[in-house]
Amino acid sequence: MGHGTPDNMTWTGLLQNLLFLVHIKQIICGSVHFSVPEELEPGTLVGSLSKHFPPPYKLLTQEYLWMDKNTGNLYTSEQKMDREALCPEETKAEECIILHNAVVAASGDLIQFPVIIEDINDNTPHFENSEIHLRVSEDVTVGTSFLLDGQAQDRDIGHNGELQYHLKGSNGVFSLKVEEDRPLIMLVVQTALDRETRELYEMQLVATDRGTDPLSATATLMVTVTDVNDNCPSFSSDSPRSVTIPGDSPKNMMVAQVKATDPDTGPNAAIIYSLSPRVSKRAKELFSVDSLTGYIRLTQDLQSDNTEELVLKVFASGHHCPPADIQVTVSVLPKAKQELMIKIGFIAEHQNQTMVLPENQPPTVLAVLELEGDSNFKDSSLAIEGEVPFTLSPQNGKYLLSTSKPLDYEMKSEHHISVVMHGRSAEGTAIAPSRHVIRVLVLDVNDNAPHFFQSHYQLEVEENNQPGMSLLRVSASDADSGYNGRVTYRLDKYTSTIFNIDSVTGQLSVSAPLDREQQGAHNLTVFVQDSGSPPLESRATVFIRVLDQNDNAPVFLTPHFIFFIPENVPPFAQVGKIEVKDPDEGENGNTELHVVNSSGLFSVDNTQRTLRTTSNLDRETKDCYELYLLASDHGHLATLTSTARVTIFVEDINDNQPKVILPSSNSSCLTVSPGTMAGTMVTKIYAIDEDSGLNSEITYSVVAPEPVQNSSPFLVDSRSGNITLSHQLLHKDLGMHHLFIVVRDGGKPAPLYATVWVNLLVNDSMEPCHLDRAPTWTGTPDLVQNPSKAPICEVETTRSAQVTLLIGLGMMLASICLLVVTAVFYLKQRRRSPKQHKRSYTEENEIPLRLKGKYYSDE
Repeated sequence: MGHGTPDNMTWTGLLQNLLFLVHIKQIICGSVHFSVPEELEPGTLVGSLSKHFPPPYKLLTQEYLWMDKNTGNLYTSEQKMDREALCPEETKAEECIILHNAVVAASGDLIQFPVIIEDINDNTPHFENSEIHLRVSEDVTVGTSFLLDGQAQDRDIGHNGELQYHLKGSNGVFSLKVEEDRPLIMLVVQTALDRETRELYEMQLVATDRGTDPLSATATLMVTVTDVNDNCPSFSSDSPRSVTIPGDSPKNMMVAQVKATDPDTGPNAAIIYSLSPRVSKRAKELFSVDSLTGYIRLTQDLQSDNTEELVLKVFASGHHCPPADIQVTVSVLPKAKQELMIKIGFIAEHQNQTMVLPENQPPTVLAVLELEGDSNFKDSSLAIEGEVPFTLSPQNGKYLLSTSKPLDYEMKSEHHISVVMHGRSAEGTAIAPSRHVIRVLVLDVNDNAPHFFQSHYQLEVEENNQPGMSLLRVSASDADSGYNGRVTYRLDKYTSTIFNIDSVTGQLSVSAPLDREQQGAHNLTVFVQDSGSPPLESRATVFIRVLDQNDNAPVFLTPHFIFFIPENVPPFAQVGKIEVKDPDEGENGNTELHVVNSSGLFSVDNTQRTLRTTSNLDRETKDCYELYLLASDHGHLATLTSTARVTIFVEDINDNQPKVILPSSNSSCLTVSPGTMAGTMVTKIYAIDEDSGLNSEITYSVVAPEPVQNSSPFLVDSRSGNITLSHQLLHKDLGMHHLFIVVRDGGKPAPLYATVWVNLLVNDSMEPCHLDRAPTWTGTPDLVQNPSKAPICEVETTRSAQVTLLIGLGMMLASICLLVVTAVFYLKQRRRSPKQHKRSYTEENEIPLRLKGKYYSDE
């Protein structure tokens, strides 16, 4: 506590102090804040407090900035500021602000100023999946849009976080349409699709932010065109139109093979061959067509001595298509009356007059053919009929039968070589040519790897599935035969053990429930292997997306939140942050908070996840609140909830001034006997304060200058309020004593106070004393109350400061005049007679502690 203003203090000093206070107030009232781009290098100048406050300076928080104590300059520290790490919740919404505290000026004023962390484009857009797969039917209408489930994310804000998309490698077949009001990316079909022309389109989806130096990310977009039955079978140009067979051809001999193709795939490409019902009865009796292979065979042995022609009309039928047709003319030659015989010397492996040759062999000699007959034949020769991968080469009157190219089992597993024998009789007449069919079987080798019908499989499975649930069936085929074409399936060795596949059927299943919160997607690699030696294999990928179920209740960060809040906060002030998480996704993980047992004083701001007040709080009414928060998600079938306890302690502020209980009135009076012993407690001042802590600690003090206090017989204890006699009462102490008591609390920064008059009459007669009216304080108010500081951010214009200065100067002039008048009056009183002096003594004792028109505080 201070000691008041000394009498000899110059008016010039008072004026300087007043001007300094006005200047400091104007400085403090300014708005001080700094904006700093994130990721600045250490030692970068951010700003300076020297424009707002006088030196010296001391920065209390030095986590990201440091300050020169002499210049007030702020610099970045070694610890760089990452906006997305410092303010993860405000990354997309609010400004990122860090509050710093500093002590400025010689007076040690504490200030707080915000530093706004500005965003820079330091985060690259990111796709969750590097590949996006889409299946589109080939008959889709031009202009159809498909939603792409592959938006990119960018942690930056503003233009740095706004994304724009474009497509690369589409060649005009596809384009992008991006919804501006919603984050949706649509793939638009621009031209007609044809699976038979192109089955797979691989493009790049590029996401680029709008920063000054834009950053981008790329995901591969793979569009698979699925087949529809839009093509019908047609016969190939190499199908035979005419065939000649000898009149003695055996039953089951292959006459010809017709072949039709369908550009579609799978079941849409299936073809069935049949004879037209309108062929002749003779043709129906002699020939049949294999419905799958198109082989035309004899159904019985021919024994024809005459030439005839039979016309066969063959149909090739597909699903929902009119049949294609081809006409094959079969010419039957009469059997020769004179026969030439072919002697075959086999070189290649053979069984029962049938040669066996592995596929993929280079051109090889199979046999040596030699004509045998009687002497009636001359100029005989052999030739191969039709286009077959075999040749006949004359060699010293014999013929070498060889392959002209490697045979392919998958193209044709059995060949029938029709060797035609020509000759003349001895008379020179031509003999009808005869034919001999040589059969060649092609052995399969393992030269074809298995092939999946789909290289990529996708499916969606809800989590918490039943153990052992079947997922899908993969399917592959092998063009080889026997063991070479027998396939088995297996999973990659690094695949989780919960996934199983049937090695024979390719049925994929999962043996345990899936948990989306543990893993939202699974990429499996399936291998198919044939049984050849060595075995060949292929692979396919299976992408399993786990769909969310509402199987997780919201979880609070702690089961018990404890907050402290001053009682003077305005309505809707923030009490504290409430952190709650739900690992589910979508609406299942979208949580909402409610107060379940509150008196209405608190509510939850679900946007900011904060607890706020709804009205004013009063610690003196209630200093602690207990309530419960209910967190509920928006699950589709059932809502899950959890609760947390919240305790709010209301902290005291100094908003109650002391209340004086005793004395009960300023006009009350107490008579004190002159014989009272020194040290005796005469009376007591009792006051209470409804605040707590230092705000309720009460001290008592008498307002009077030190010379008067030292001469007063009464002492006031500053803590207890007890009033005691300081010394034995003398004759000069007789009369009325008015003690002006200031009762203060210990509140910071400015205490509150109350005043009370204690009226004591020192008189021989102990009759009760009475005052008609309470005494009147004639001193200045600033000596009664402890000087308090105005609010730091109170706005005051230059005009108001000038008015304050003028009022202060006026008060000084009035005080000087009052001092002069008091001095003159005092000198006149000294010249009065002792009798007059004695007579006036009683009058002065009405306010005995008055001196020079002022009362001084002891603080």
